[in-house]
Amino acid sequence: MWSPSVSLSAWSNAWLAGLAAPDDVLDALSQWAPRHSVTAYDSVAAVRTGLPWPDLTDAGAVSLLQTLRTAAGPISGEPAISVALPVPGDVRGLVAGTQFQSDALAAGEAIIVSRPGAEAVGLVPEFAYDDGYGDADEDHEYDPEISSLSWTVYSLPAAPVSEHIDLGAAEYELRSAVRAAADALTTLRAGATGADVADPRGLVEQVLEAGRLHKLPEHAPERALRVLENAAHVDAIITVSSGLMPIGLQSSSAMQIANDALRPLNGVVRAARIAAVSAILHSAWRG
Repeated sequence: MWSPSVSLSAWSNAWLAGLAAPDDVLDALSQWAPRHSVTAYDSVAAVRTGLPWPDLTDAGAVSLLQTLRTAAGPISGEPAISVALPVPGDVRGLVAGTQFQSDALAAGEAIIVSRPGAEAVGLVPEFAYDDGYGDADEDHEYDPEISSLSWTVYSLPAAPVSEHIDLGAAEYELRSAVRAAADALTTLRAGATGADVADPRGLVEQVLEAGRLHKLPEHAPERALRVLENAAHVDAIITVSSGLMPIGLQSSSAMQIANDALRPLNGVVRAARIAAVSAILHSAWRG
Protein backbone atom coordinates (compact mmCIF):
# COMPACT_ATOMS: atom_id res chain seq x y z
CA MET A 1 0.00 0.00 0.00
CA TRP A 2 1.45 3.32 -1.04
CA SER A 3 -1.12 5.94 -0.05
CA PRO A 4 -3.04 7.02 3.08
CA SER A 5 -5.98 7.93 0.84
CA VAL A 6 -6.19 4.36 -0.45
CA SER A 7 -6.02 2.91 3.08
CA LEU A 8 -8.75 5.23 4.35
CA SER A 9 -10.99 4.77 1.31
CA ALA A 10 -10.74 0.96 1.26
CA TRP A 11 -11.33 0.47 4.98
CA SER A 12 -13.98 3.17 5.45
CA ASN A 13 -15.83 1.85 2.40
CA ALA A 14 -15.74 -1.65 3.90
CA TRP A 15 -17.03 -0.22 7.20
CA LEU A 16 -19.88 1.60 5.47
CA ALA A 17 -20.76 -1.65 3.66
CA GLY A 18 -20.85 -3.54 6.97
CA LEU A 19 -17.73 -5.59 6.25
CA ALA A 20 -15.39 -3.94 8.75
CA ALA A 21 -15.57 -2.39 12.19
CA PRO A 22 -14.63 1.20 13.04
CA ASP A 23 -11.57 -0.13 14.87
CA ASP A 24 -10.40 -1.75 11.62
CA VAL A 25 -10.40 1.65 9.95
CA LEU A 26 -8.56 3.24 12.87
CA ASP A 27 -5.99 0.43 12.91
CA ALA A 28 -5.32 0.94 9.19
CA LEU A 29 -4.85 4.68 9.74
CA SER A 30 -2.49 4.10 12.66
CA GLN A 31 -0.04 2.43 10.30
CA TRP A 32 0.49 5.81 8.63
CA ALA A 33 0.76 8.09 11.64
CA PRO A 34 0.20 7.98 15.41
CA ARG A 35 -2.38 10.77 15.29
CA HIS A 36 -5.00 11.83 12.76
CA SER A 37 -7.15 14.94 12.61
CA VAL A 38 -9.81 16.37 10.32
CA THR A 39 -10.74 19.99 9.65
CA ALA A 40 -13.25 21.67 7.32
CA TYR A 41 -11.66 23.99 4.75
CA ASP A 42 -14.85 26.01 4.32
CA SER A 43 -18.25 26.50 5.92
CA VAL A 44 -20.09 24.53 3.22
CA ALA A 45 -17.87 21.50 3.83
CA ALA A 46 -18.63 21.83 7.53
CA VAL A 47 -22.38 21.77 6.87
CA ARG A 48 -22.09 18.72 4.61
CA THR A 49 -20.01 16.75 7.10
CA GLY A 50 -21.02 17.98 10.54
CA LEU A 51 -17.55 19.33 11.29
CA PRO A 52 -17.33 22.38 13.58
CA TRP A 53 -17.37 25.85 12.03
CA PRO A 54 -16.12 28.53 12.39
CA ASP A 55 -14.13 26.82 15.15
CA LEU A 56 -11.18 25.29 13.30
CA THR A 57 -9.95 23.12 16.15
CA ASP A 58 -8.85 19.81 14.63
CA ALA A 59 -11.11 16.86 15.38
CA GLY A 60 -9.56 13.41 15.90
CA ALA A 61 -9.64 10.11 14.02
CA VAL A 62 -13.08 9.12 15.31
CA SER A 63 -14.44 12.39 13.95
CA LEU A 64 -12.86 11.51 10.62
CA LEU A 65 -15.02 8.38 10.47
CA GLN A 66 -18.11 10.38 11.43
CA THR A 67 -17.24 12.88 8.69
CA LEU A 68 -17.13 10.14 6.06
CA ARG A 69 -20.38 8.58 7.23
CA THR A 70 -22.21 11.91 7.14
CA ALA A 71 -20.84 12.82 3.71
CA ALA A 72 -21.67 9.37 2.30
CA GLY A 73 -25.29 9.64 3.43
CA PRO A 74 -27.80 6.75 3.31
CA ILE A 75 -26.58 3.34 2.11
CA SER A 76 -27.15 3.06 -1.63
CA GLY A 77 -25.53 -0.26 -2.51
CA GLU A 78 -22.66 1.47 -4.32
CA PRO A 79 -19.43 2.99 -3.02
CA ALA A 80 -19.78 6.65 -2.12
CA ILE A 81 -16.01 6.95 -1.90
CA SER A 82 -13.46 7.19 -4.71
CA VAL A 83 -9.75 7.94 -4.91
CA ALA A 84 -7.93 10.44 -7.11
CA LEU A 85 -4.20 10.22 -7.85
CA PRO A 86 -3.49 13.47 -9.73
CA VAL A 87 -0.15 14.30 -11.32
CA PRO A 88 0.96 17.42 -13.22
CA GLY A 89 -0.67 17.36 -16.62
CA ASP A 90 -3.32 14.85 -15.60
CA VAL A 91 -5.85 15.90 -12.97
CA ARG A 92 -8.74 13.72 -14.09
CA GLY A 93 -11.26 13.09 -11.34
CA LEU A 94 -10.85 16.56 -9.81
CA VAL A 95 -13.02 19.66 -10.11
CA ALA A 96 -11.07 22.22 -12.14
CA GLY A 97 -10.22 25.61 -10.70
CA THR A 98 -10.78 24.69 -7.05
CA GLN A 99 -8.49 24.84 -4.04
CA PHE A 100 -9.21 21.15 -3.63
CA GLN A 101 -7.68 20.45 -7.04
CA SER A 102 -4.59 22.51 -6.22
CA ASP A 103 -4.03 20.86 -2.83
CA ALA A 104 -4.79 17.37 -4.12
CA LEU A 105 -2.27 17.83 -6.91
CA ALA A 106 0.35 18.97 -4.40
CA ALA A 107 -0.33 15.89 -2.26
CA GLY A 108 -0.61 13.54 -5.25
CA GLU A 109 -3.72 11.96 -3.76
CA ALA A 110 -7.22 12.71 -2.51
CA ILE A 111 -10.53 11.12 -1.55
CA ILE A 112 -13.88 12.15 -2.99
CA VAL A 113 -17.15 11.35 -1.19
CA SER A 114 -20.33 11.77 -3.19
CA ARG A 115 -23.83 10.32 -3.44
CA PRO A 116 -26.57 10.49 -6.07
CA GLY A 117 -28.46 13.75 -6.04
CA ALA A 118 -26.13 15.36 -3.50
CA GLU A 119 -23.07 17.56 -3.64
CA ALA A 120 -19.67 16.09 -2.89
CA VAL A 121 -16.75 16.73 -0.59
CA GLY A 122 -13.07 16.03 -1.08
CA LEU A 123 -10.40 15.12 1.48
CA VAL A 124 -6.67 15.74 1.15
CA PRO A 125 -4.11 14.35 3.63
CA GLU A 126 -1.00 16.17 4.82
CA PHE A 127 1.74 14.76 7.04
CA ALA A 128 3.24 16.74 9.91
CA TYR A 129 6.78 15.96 11.01
CA ASP A 130 8.54 16.22 14.34
CA ASP A 131 12.19 15.23 14.66
CA GLY A 132 11.70 14.53 18.34
CA TYR A 133 8.75 12.19 17.93
CA GLY A 134 9.55 8.53 18.63
CA ASP A 135 6.49 6.56 19.67
CA ALA A 136 6.57 4.01 16.86
CA ASP A 137 6.47 0.40 18.05
CA GLU A 138 6.85 -3.06 16.55
CA ASP A 139 3.27 -3.06 15.30
CA HIS A 140 3.32 0.43 13.79
CA GLU A 141 6.51 1.05 11.87
CA TYR A 142 5.72 4.45 10.36
CA ASP A 143 8.53 6.93 9.92
CA PRO A 144 9.41 8.07 13.48
CA GLU A 145 9.60 11.65 12.22
CA ILE A 146 5.88 11.64 11.35
CA SER A 147 3.93 13.16 14.22
CA SER A 148 0.45 13.30 12.66
CA LEU A 149 -1.62 13.13 9.50
CA SER A 150 -4.21 15.86 9.01
CA TRP A 151 -7.16 15.60 6.62
CA THR A 152 -8.72 18.74 5.18
CA VAL A 153 -12.30 18.54 3.87
CA TYR A 154 -13.36 20.73 0.94
CA SER A 155 -16.83 21.35 -0.48
CA LEU A 156 -17.09 20.54 -4.18
CA PRO A 157 -19.56 22.21 -6.53
CA ALA A 158 -20.29 18.85 -8.16
CA ALA A 159 -19.16 15.25 -8.01
CA PRO A 160 -16.30 14.82 -10.48
CA VAL A 161 -16.79 12.32 -13.27
CA SER A 162 -14.23 9.54 -12.79
CA GLU A 163 -12.87 7.64 -15.75
CA HIS A 164 -13.41 3.89 -15.72
CA ILE A 165 -10.22 1.90 -16.23
CA ASP A 166 -10.73 -1.77 -17.00
CA LEU A 167 -8.87 -3.95 -14.51
CA GLY A 168 -8.07 -6.63 -17.10
CA ALA A 169 -6.59 -4.10 -19.52
CA ALA A 170 -4.62 -2.49 -16.70
CA GLU A 171 -3.20 -5.86 -15.67
CA TYR A 172 -2.18 -6.62 -19.26
CA GLU A 173 -0.32 -3.31 -19.54
CA LEU A 174 1.29 -3.92 -16.18
CA ARG A 175 2.79 -7.27 -17.22
CA SER A 176 4.78 -5.55 -19.95
CA ALA A 177 5.72 -2.77 -17.53
CA VAL A 178 7.19 -5.27 -15.04
CA ARG A 179 9.47 -6.71 -17.72
CA ALA A 180 10.46 -3.27 -19.04
CA ALA A 181 11.24 -1.97 -15.55
CA ALA A 182 13.32 -5.03 -14.66
CA ASP A 183 15.28 -4.74 -17.91
CA ALA A 184 15.88 -1.03 -17.30
CA LEU A 185 17.17 -1.73 -13.80
CA THR A 186 19.57 -4.33 -15.16
CA THR A 187 20.78 -1.90 -17.83
CA LEU A 188 21.33 0.88 -15.30
CA ARG A 189 23.15 -1.36 -12.86
CA ALA A 190 25.38 -2.82 -15.53
CA GLY A 191 26.26 0.60 -16.90
CA ALA A 192 26.74 2.45 -13.62
CA THR A 193 30.18 3.23 -12.28
CA GLY A 194 30.98 4.02 -8.68
CA ALA A 195 27.61 2.80 -7.45
CA ASP A 196 27.17 2.31 -3.72
CA VAL A 197 24.31 -0.12 -4.26
CA ALA A 198 25.66 -3.64 -4.63
CA ASP A 199 22.24 -5.27 -4.85
CA PRO A 200 19.58 -2.99 -6.37
CA ARG A 201 17.11 -5.87 -6.51
CA GLY A 202 17.50 -6.26 -2.77
CA LEU A 203 16.66 -2.58 -2.41
CA VAL A 204 13.54 -3.14 -4.50
CA GLU A 205 12.47 -5.86 -2.07
CA GLN A 206 13.05 -3.54 0.89
CA VAL A 207 10.79 -0.93 -0.68
CA LEU A 208 8.12 -3.59 -1.26
CA GLU A 209 8.33 -4.87 2.32
CA ALA A 210 7.62 -1.40 3.69
CA GLY A 211 4.41 -1.27 1.67
CA ARG A 212 3.27 -4.69 2.86
CA LEU A 213 2.78 -3.35 6.38
CA HIS A 214 -0.51 -1.88 5.14
CA LYS A 215 -3.31 -4.41 4.74
CA LEU A 216 -6.51 -4.35 2.71
CA PRO A 217 -9.97 -5.67 3.67
CA GLU A 218 -10.59 -9.39 3.18
CA HIS A 219 -13.25 -8.78 0.52
CA ALA A 220 -10.64 -7.35 -1.89
CA PRO A 221 -10.62 -9.45 -5.11
CA GLU A 222 -7.53 -11.55 -5.72
CA ARG A 223 -7.03 -10.01 -9.15
CA ALA A 224 -7.09 -6.49 -7.74
CA LEU A 225 -4.56 -7.49 -5.06
CA ARG A 226 -2.33 -9.02 -7.72
CA VAL A 227 -2.48 -5.86 -9.80
CA LEU A 228 -1.59 -3.73 -6.77
CA GLU A 229 1.36 -5.99 -5.95
CA ASN A 230 2.67 -5.82 -9.52
CA ALA A 231 2.16 -2.05 -9.59
CA ALA A 232 4.11 -1.76 -6.34
CA HIS A 233 6.90 -3.87 -7.88
CA VAL A 234 7.20 -1.57 -10.89
CA ASP A 235 7.02 1.52 -8.67
CA ALA A 236 9.78 0.14 -6.42
CA ILE A 237 11.99 -0.51 -9.44
CA ILE A 238 11.40 3.05 -10.65
CA THR A 239 12.30 4.37 -7.19
CA VAL A 240 15.53 2.38 -6.99
CA SER A 241 16.44 3.14 -10.60
CA SER A 242 16.08 6.88 -10.00
CA GLY A 243 18.85 6.55 -7.43
CA LEU A 244 21.14 5.02 -10.03
CA MET A 245 20.44 7.60 -12.72
CA PRO A 246 22.85 10.31 -11.50
CA ILE A 247 25.74 7.86 -11.38
CA GLY A 248 28.00 7.93 -14.44
CA LEU A 249 27.09 5.41 -17.07
CA GLN A 250 29.57 3.75 -19.38
CA SER A 251 27.70 4.97 -22.43
CA SER A 252 25.02 7.51 -23.25
CA SER A 253 23.14 4.79 -25.11
CA ALA A 254 22.67 2.88 -21.84
CA MET A 255 21.20 6.00 -20.28
CA GLN A 256 18.88 6.48 -23.25
CA ILE A 257 17.70 2.85 -23.19
CA ALA A 258 16.90 3.04 -19.48
CA ASN A 259 15.16 6.40 -19.76
CA ASP A 260 13.04 5.26 -22.70
CA ALA A 261 11.97 2.17 -20.77
CA LEU A 262 11.14 3.94 -17.51
CA ARG A 263 9.48 7.10 -18.84
CA PRO A 264 6.01 5.69 -19.56
CA LEU A 265 5.84 3.35 -16.58
CA ASN A 266 4.58 5.85 -14.00
CA GLY A 267 1.41 6.30 -16.02
CA VAL A 268 0.92 2.55 -16.29
CA VAL A 269 1.35 2.13 -12.53
CA ARG A 270 -1.09 4.93 -11.79
CA ALA A 271 -3.77 3.56 -14.12
CA ALA A 272 -3.37 0.06 -12.68
CA ARG A 273 -3.71 1.34 -9.13
CA ILE A 274 -6.84 3.34 -9.92
CA ALA A 275 -8.42 0.33 -11.61
CA ALA A 276 -7.54 -2.00 -8.73
CA VAL A 277 -8.78 0.37 -6.02
CA SER A 278 -12.05 0.90 -7.89
CA ALA A 279 -12.52 -2.88 -8.08
CA ILE A 280 -11.87 -3.22 -4.35
CA LEU A 281 -14.33 -0.46 -3.47
CA HIS A 282 -17.09 -1.96 -5.63
CA SER A 283 -16.46 -5.50 -4.35
CA ALA A 284 -17.60 -4.47 -0.85
CA TRP A 285 -21.12 -3.88 -2.14
CA ARG A 286 -21.60 -7.11 -4.08
CA GLY A 287 -23.19 -10.31 -2.90
